[in-house]
Amino acid sequence: MPYLEAADRAGTFIPHSVEEHLVDLGEIRMNYATLGDPTLPALLLIPAQSESWWGYERAMPLLAEHFQVFAIDLRGQGRSTWTPGRYTVDTMAGDVVRFIDLVIGRPTLVSGMSSGGVIAAWLSAYAKPGQILGAVFEDAPLFASELITTCGQPVNQGMGPSMALWNKYLGDQWTVGDWEGFKAAAPRELSRPLLDAISVMIPRPKDIPADAPAPQNLKEYDPEWGRSFASGLATAGCDHATMLSHVKVPVLFTHHYHQQDEKTGIYQGAISDPQATRVQELVTAAGQDFTYLDFPDMPHSMHGHRPELYAETVTEWAAKLPPVTTNA
Repeated sequence: MPYLEAADRAGTFIPHSVEEHLVDLGEIRMNYATLGDPTLPALLLIPAQSESWWGYERAMPLLAEHFQVFAIDLRGQGRSTWTPGRYTVDTMAGDVVRFIDLVIGRPTLVSGMSSGGVIAAWLSAYAKPGQILGAVFEDAPLFASELITTCGQPVNQGMGPSMALWNKYLGDQWTVGDWEGFKAAAPRELSRPLLDAISVMIPRPKDIPADAPAPQNLKEYDPEWGRSFASGLATAGCDHATMLSHVKVPVLFTHHYHQQDEKTGIYQGAISDPQATRVQELVTAAGQDFTYLDFPDMPHSMHGHRPELYAETVTEWAAKLPPVTTNA
């Protein structure tokens, strides 16, 4: 399959309040938006699976009071290049390393949500020396997005079936596009505990009717992402325990909706309590400061549902980090 650029999907997009830019990273063109004074500390925002940069659109002006903020579209999402067969955590994180070099050009804080939080974890462990100052893991499915994991339940016992269902009915690169089929199939093909969890984690806005077309964020998303994670391909070269044992910067972990189903014993949410505990153990064993904040009633995306709280949480944590020192 050929790669697809934003120009190939021009009718997909809608305008936003922040100007968008494209940077050529070699293999892909990465789309991004930025706000804030360049003299302020840099903060890079990495969206979740099926989310474009504008998921942070309401949070960015609040953060820009304290940071120069950059929000990106990962490959396969938004206006960035869609790359069939090339959706792995290692590959996507490598894109971000090049973005920091070419666009930000200085040490930065990173904050990623969900799959974007896994990429933030990768950067906190494996980015070039001095690139990353600290990392926010916003409800990141560490261990829980692996098909074969060393801690807790794997992706196919968590959110994986919903990702696979997106891919089944929408198709790689939207080659199927059966949104109505997806909606009809979800109650049949997904378990009741998972459906209940999704309704809390990703609540449908009250002003969106049941017969509405696919939401804008899904239109901008290559559903091959979902197949890559559900099949284990996305994380095959990125063992989470090894990655977390190499973290080199302070970490803030925000844990959102999470509970254990009484009948099955399966944990619902992006990451379970035992998995979050293991993340903390590995990061602190690596010698890094770890701040854990529990928000059990929070939907999956704090930055989308409570942008003021998200901006306040990140800003207060960042203010406590050691000051950046530069050579004269």
